Amino acid sequence: MEKIILFAPLVGALIGGFGWRYIGEKGAQVLTTGLLFLAALLSWIVFLTHDPSMAKHIHILDFINSGDLQTAWSIRLDRLTSIMLVVVTSVSALVHLYSFGYMAHDHAWKEGEHYKARFFAYLSFFTFAMLMLVTSDNLVQMFFGWEGVGVASYLLIGFYYKKPSANAAAIKAFVVNRVGDFGFALGIFGLFMLTGSIEFEAIFDKAPELAETNLHFLWRDWNAANLLAFLLFIGAMGKSAQLLLHTWLPDAMEGPTPVSALIHAATMVTAGVFLVCRMSPLMELAPEATAFITFLGATTAFFAATVGLVQNDIKRVIAYSTCSQLGYMFVAAGVGVYSVAMFHLFTHAFFKAMLFLGAGSVIHGMHHEQDMRNYGALRKKMPLTFWAMMIGTLAITGVGVPLTTIGFAGFLSKDAVIEAAYAGTNGGYAFWMLVIAALFTSFYSWRLMFLTFYGEQRGDKHTHEHAHESPTVMLIPLGVLAIGAVLAGMVWYNVFFGKTEKVAQWFGVPYHAEEHHAEGHDDHGKDGHGKDGHAMAKDGHDDHAKDDHTKDDHAMAKDDHSKDGHSKDAKPHYVLAGKPGEGAIYAGVNNDVLNEAHYVPKWVKISPFIAMLTGFIVALWFYIWNPSMPARVAAANRPLYLFLLNKWYFDEIYDAIFVKPAQALGRFLWKRGDGTVIDGFLNGVAMGIVPFFTRLAGKAQSGYIFTYAFAMVVGIVVLITWMTLSGGAH
Repeated sequence: MEKIILFAPLVGALIGGFGWRYIGEKGAQVLTTGLLFLAALLSWIVFLTHDPSMAKHIHILDFINSGDLQTAWSIRLDRLTSIMLVVVTSVSALVHLYSFGYMAHDHAWKEGEHYKARFFAYLSFFTFAMLMLVTSDNLVQMFFGWEGVGVASYLLIGFYYKKPSANAAAIKAFVVNRVGDFGFALGIFGLFMLTGSIEFEAIFDKAPELAETNLHFLWRDWNAANLLAFLLFIGAMGKSAQLLLHTWLPDAMEGPTPVSALIHAATMVTAGVFLVCRMSPLMELAPEATAFITFLGATTAFFAATVGLVQNDIKRVIAYSTCSQLGYMFVAAGVGVYSVAMFHLFTHAFFKAMLFLGAGSVIHGMHHEQDMRNYGALRKKMPLTFWAMMIGTLAITGVGVPLTTIGFAGFLSKDAVIEAAYAGTNGGYAFWMLVIAALFTSFYSWRLMFLTFYGEQRGDKHTHEHAHESPTVMLIPLGVLAIGAVLAGMVWYNVFFGKTEKVAQWFGVPYHAEEHHAEGHDDHGKDGHGKDGHAMAKDGHDDHAKDDHTKDDHAMAKDDHSKDGHSKDAKPHYVLAGKPGEGAIYAGVNNDVLNEAHYVPKWVKISPFIAMLTGFIVALWFYIWNPSMPARVAAANRPLYLFLLNKWYFDEIYDAIFVKPAQALGRFLWKRGDGTVIDGFLNGVAMGIVPFFTRLAGKAQSGYIFTYAFAMVVGIVVLITWMTLSGGAH
């Protein structure tokens, strides 16, 4: 079954891409889509039925054998893998189906041009590469899939190859990702050098040794675990568009909208989060690296949310939203709650893919107009698209009932991240950045809804008159994703962020009960993980999901805890246990953030809800009650507005630091190196030296016998002289 899931998209890509002339373009579309739905169905069966207590290894073939490097191509099936299988295949199958309608009459191609089979083959090839990545049993196989999705994204972003901006965006994505991949490759080299293996099991077994090893790199010695974890995260920064290596993601919107939904919202950009969670046994022993991950994730969430406030292209707003939400996931992973990082990854896939596909439906209905300033009053023209986008907006902004587990998917997973950030950083920088980002997310999400579906018609009148609802084949995927956006959080809350024993069972992690007394507790929390280790919630109510607490439970928990957070009585407390590599994720002995996150103050738990409500009210004020406000605020804060509109000037800075110097060096080598030196040398030889010696040789050819006789005599004299001086020795 697992092999079918992995290879079905590859078979579809090969037959659809190379054999479409025999089965027809329609046949290629049906074949690739059918195989993806088969893979999605089998993925859900695996997700719901497989035993997570033991990782399953399925050998396919020997991959690379060279010296000490022995690499097999195998499928590693554990809970992390099954989650990613469901996300990748489900979204990809729905995107394939959606593309039937969206790509039916693409304005970029002339009548009679064949492009559909190629597009569907690219989608399937991407899905295969992504499945290679998430099922990998070693770092070489993961890197193979990692680069495969890079190639596929290049092909899909630049699918409109006749459009210069699409080609530029594809090259930019490819180059920026190669920067990150260089760090990833160095991390793999370092792990192989120190452990003698690239197999996950071997690396995890030797992870404690890495924490006690120093590695000389560049100008100094570093702790090996911290350095290697950091290098691996550099790769994640590129693939998951974190700050500094984020600039490719918004430009990637040049590709068709289904590409944005598949690659840049739900699947490829989450590969970096998956990598960090997969390498949790190493990350847990690298406190400096995880502190950096937490900081950068929080900063990215804030940065992208600020830029999203002022974007006018509907797809770019959602692109920056993706960048911001990825920051949330990295914060959860950085503070050591990997289950919560995967929870937000899982729910985000549903509502973000739906938002992108909904945006594509609007663009399709508005004849490829993407500027929201030219929309307005579309909810009656596109009622089904409107409700799909509304559900996606309710999910991403985090609408739900505070202090319960009743709410849309984003309400539960995003709140879990924020609570974990508070517990993991003592209410520090990461927590506040995420709360502020939640406020901004609410504002720009409702801004998108109000500009698109409410108010008066703006822009071209003819376009509005012909605006129409999308065909059924595009609306079905929206409906399916809407179900996930509503229910995914509530259904799977407890196994991702509930009691410790439930989370442990779900991820196949060993756990046991401990007894703790008030005395004898030391502040032994992992760096960045928790206020004081096991200080909170040791009274048997540990890790209760929000819905598991009645009022009496809260009162009992309150009574049973002393002011310093230590339990008064000795009661069982479940903790994640086991050695590195036992189970899909790993928590260090002092990492108790999963437990402590449930006992943060109530104001922390309701802060995302307050932020969401504030953003909604401000957006309502700006775009419904008083539509003149945005222009007035932008005019009054012109420098700030331009700063955000120009994306903090990262592109301009990189252009000044990297692009222009590279162009100047290229021009110098071209004009001076190639033109002056190389061409000058060759021209000098061809037009000066060669004719000079040619003329000399011509003068020697006089035609007189005495001239040749004289040359012969001189030659004999030289020969005899040489033989005399050398003694005739050879």
